[in-house]
Amino acid sequence: MGVLLSGCAMQGHPEAADTTPPATGTTGAAVPLVPEMLIGSWTLVDVADTGVGKILRLADSELHLIGSHCGTLGGSWRANDEGVFLADVWSASTVVVGSTPGCEKASQGTPGWLRSVTAYQFDGAGLPVLLDGRGQAVARLIPGATPTPEPDKVDSVLEPPVVTDEARRALAPAVALPATLVPADQRQPIGRWAPESGHKAAHLEFTADGEWHGSDGCNDQSGRWITASGGALLATARAATLAFCADSVPIEQWVTTARRAGFDGKDLVLLNAHGDETGRLSPTN
Repeated sequence: MGVLLSGCAMQGHPEAADTTPPATGTTGAAVPLVPEMLIGSWTLVDVADTGVGKILRLADSELHLIGSHCGTLGGSWRANDEGVFLADVWSASTVVVGSTPGCEKASQGTPGWLRSVTAYQFDGAGLPVLLDGRGQAVARLIPGATPTPEPDKVDSVLEPPVVTDEARRALAPAVALPATLVPADQRQPIGRWAPESGHKAAHLEFTADGEWHGSDGCNDQSGRWITASGGALLATARAATLAFCADSVPIEQWVTTARRAGFDGKDLVLLNAHGDETGRLSPTN
């Protein structure tokens, strides 16, 4: 069974999420945007990229892209009930990467087609469609895909994903941003931020290519991010070291649990799904 390689790389910044109204079914009623309905093993259809993979497996926050020319790729995903979607690939199998030319950096970047996805909706048959920032379909998802056993797959990837209570909590609707805060958009968070207290090396930086980088004071952390209307914020996190240091600041937890972001003057305020403030940072320049 193969060992997964993880890595990070600068990635092209997606366009801001276009939370257009969902598709309508044959009755004319809107198909609800329920993110937990994205959990499953899906056959990919209508993807323009060659070598893209055949199956997209979404389980809780875990993502696997199966059948690409570089084997099985792994990572994470986020979505909300407003139609925003974000995916991040940061692992690959040593079995395939080590023997396939051109796949040496497969664990270091989300494939272009998946990186362009910023939103989702359901078609008239209730099937998911992944959209880019212009609202154009990037991929259609057909249910019932069955991954085949291969040396680079862990057994859990072969099993149909189930919707767990943890997934329901992670994907639950977020309360609106407080009226006292100015909603963050896709440009405003860009830059370097520092927490008000804690380790002097702790920081968070959002870059224009849709990446975030930070440190709790002694561990480097990173992932992808996206904002949408109403101050909605979704972010992924990649594998990181777990060194301990005094006065560490849970930067990764702040970012990944945030569902809204707004500004109180110059301060960036992160809030969880319940509207609780989880992090407050000030600009460093």
